[in-house]
Amino acid sequence: MEKSIYYIRHVVAIILFQFLLVSCNDFLDEAPSVTRNAAIQTAADIEALLNNYSSFNEESNLAAIYGHDDFALPINLYDRSPRIFTMSLIQNMTWDIDNIVLQNNNFWNSEYTKIFTANVILESIDEVDATDAERTQLSSEAHFIRAYSYFQLVNTFCMPYNLANAGELGLPLKTLPNYEQSLDRNNLGQTYDFIEDDIQIALDLDVDIDPSDQKIYRANTAAVNALAARFYLAKQDYEQALQYAEIAIANHPGLLDYNTDMRYGMSESYVLDSGTSSEQTVEVEYPYTHDNQTDPSDRLNWKEYMYFRTLYNGSWWFVPSQELLDLYDHENDLRYRYHMVEGYSYNRGMTNPSLAYPGYVFFYKSHLPNGPTIAEMYLLKAECQARTGDLSGALETINILYMHRTLPGTPLLSASGAEDVLSVVLEERRREMPFTQRFFDIKRFSVNETTSDDVVLERTFYPYTATGVSTGEPLMIYELPLGSRRYAVPIPAEEIQSSQGQIEQNPY
Repeated sequence: MEKSIYYIRHVVAIILFQFLLVSCNDFLDEAPSVTRNAAIQTAADIEALLNNYSSFNEESNLAAIYGHDDFALPINLYDRSPRIFTMSLIQNMTWDIDNIVLQNNNFWNSEYTKIFTANVILESIDEVDATDAERTQLSSEAHFIRAYSYFQLVNTFCMPYNLANAGELGLPLKTLPNYEQSLDRNNLGQTYDFIEDDIQIALDLDVDIDPSDQKIYRANTAAVNALAARFYLAKQDYEQALQYAEIAIANHPGLLDYNTDMRYGMSESYVLDSGTSSEQTVEVEYPYTHDNQTDPSDRLNWKEYMYFRTLYNGSWWFVPSQELLDLYDHENDLRYRYHMVEGYSYNRGMTNPSLAYPGYVFFYKSHLPNGPTIAEMYLLKAECQARTGDLSGALETINILYMHRTLPGTPLLSASGAEDVLSVVLEERRREMPFTQRFFDIKRFSVNETTSDDVVLERTFYPYTATGVSTGEPLMIYELPLGSRRYAVPIPAEEIQSSQGQIEQNPY
């Protein structure tokens, strides 16, 4: 009976989707009247499911937030306000698999719910009242959603892909919206083959991005090709990744220029060191994309998106490491000016005594763009050019992006030699999209043929137990060495339990 719980909750999720469709957001097309008891009968019913973007856009992947060198927890920050840094954060930043497995992390279940929705559509598609063109479009979009979620899951819970790892544990591959289908994990090679098959079907999608509307939460030609580019980059197939990145770029309206298209929005006022001789009032400025916590207008209007997905951080602080901060030209790089909010620590209560530390801010305090963007495709194209020997092309491509992010007259990025050019490209990748792809990147770097991009991750922090931090004891070094089996995040224990043990845990 317990086994059924695993997929019953997905069934419940779909029923709730249908029940809520009648009150879809004002940004959406008018949804058909679908009730709890209504079956999917028409193309409009499927459109309504897909238009419910709040069911798809958010990812709360703790490894992507904390498990890499873009994130840091300096000791002085922790000592100043230990109460705001949770044990979950500490365990994830130190790759503590014994405790991570016990956390209430819904990322696994959330992505499988999206897969379940895709499977509902695919099971229904041949029976609905629709034209052949509508069936092709909706089927392609469902394959895209399924491939996207499986790709996020495999990048998180499995070892990085290469031929030597093809026999490692992959994922349970669900193709039907029921709980009878096996939950046994296929191997990594089979999982990648499954994702590739879905992507190739999704590539039949022929939908342009319309800059005049906000339907970037729906699949389109640019988005599908961008996912293909991500996928083949992870497989170290740089020729194919480059091909798909170029198609994605060609099907997108283009980059924003931070000189003209980015601005400050709201500011917050803080009194520092109140009651002392150092008392002062400071203003902390935020990018305009920060201003609305609940209104998604600015997120849906972010013109660089190819597909609307966000990385959600419930702690409301993407804490940048000093290493990441040092990568920016603080005077000329407008990403530092707008997204690295200096004094963000005041928002987290560090005002008396005051301690200044920045936070990386994009969409409010809690969300970063995580779906593919035109900027990412320039980065991906440049990386593939560098890895295939087109060094001048890589620099030309990366500087197209860099000129859109820096003040006029800023010297262009330059390098000589294959290793240096690749390093310049990968540093720009970190500056442009910190946090969201860094953990995945470190994993793929560890298994490719290049050694210059390898990253050994280290943390300096206090010893701790499952329930508390031992601040009175000497600091420790926590390390994630190259090739560690802890690259594969543990599957939550509750998921293994609800499958009656059919889902196998990663071996460590």
